[in-house]
Amino acid sequence: MAQSVGIKDVARAAGVSVGTVSNVINRPDSVASETRARVLSAIDRLGYVRSESARQLRAGRSRIMGLLVLDMGNPFFVDVARGAERAARDTGLGVMVCNSAQSSSEEADYLSLFAEQRVRGVLLTPTDASGRNIEAFRRNGIPFVLVDRVAEGTTECSVSVDDVAGGALAVRHLVDAGHRSIAYVSGPPGLNQVRDRRTGALNALAEAGLGPDCLRELPTERLDVAAGRDAGARLLGLAERPTAVFCANDLLALGVLQAMYAAGVGVPDDLAIVGYDDIEFAAAAAVPLTSVRQPAVTMGALAAELLLEEIEAETAPAPHEHRRVVLQPELVVRRSSLSAR
Repeated sequence: MAQSVGIKDVARAAGVSVGTVSNVINRPDSVASETRARVLSAIDRLGYVRSESARQLRAGRSRIMGLLVLDMGNPFFVDVARGAERAARDTGLGVMVCNSAQSSSEEADYLSLFAEQRVRGVLLTPTDASGRNIEAFRRNGIPFVLVDRVAEGTTECSVSVDDVAGGALAVRHLVDAGHRSIAYVSGPPGLNQVRDRRTGALNALAEAGLGPDCLRELPTERLDVAAGRDAGARLLGLAERPTAVFCANDLLALGVLQAMYAAGVGVPDDLAIVGYDDIEFAAAAAVPLTSVRQPAVTMGALAAELLLEEIEAETAPAPHEHRRVVLQPELVVRRSSLSAR
């Protein structure tokens, strides 16, 4: 096994003290240019990489921001991560991205990992509806910002989208197209987003003078394409099939679309479909998907900026004031919902 190169090896090769090597790495302007060039040459020649873990132990904090999301298989969260990474990189921080897979126990494990790694802060899309994981993590004194969620009982900063408005946009569009029997493929009922989008859907029906019985909910255990295909199969088995479907996210909608295609059901002529998130695949589907767009990259960037503000406030005279930022969704109409009724 090759022996790792340490700072003493660099100092010996460059003919300088360990302190000089440390200054070249951490305070290069304090070292004469010739000496600095000699040390950098030795670092390059020996392949020295400084121990970030040792530096963290000395400083008591890392240069890492944690990001914990529900499902990295969902392009929506990839875009959130992109926005967060851009904002963090501008301040010299890296982002450690973890996936809770919509599991409360995995969420708790990753939050413990973040605490052990002494991350500077955490961006979190919580899956534990009870709030116990958040409460346990709060005791570590590490700042965090909620992303795509405002959790009940918390005062921390958050960046979310008005999902009630988003659900209303989707169903109002379907009602305006003449649909009076609509299915809602909703995902896990414990998620706030799922409930809020359903509330918006019911609000749109009420605006049109239609009762809640016009919306038939088909819950799923997950928010992925496979769950959408399963919901599509259940939809096909209904004695009185709705004429339109609103799905809690685009992956579910794409799964429903696949199930309809396999069964020979025409979209949108036999069944109109609306998704949510407006991921890249929505426009590229066999039948381009109407979707409620969330500004995912902006959401990730704003959340990271709020977290950075809170981190900087740790050494500021005035305390940090928590803020809740609510962004507005936008309906993007494509062929999947353009049937004439």
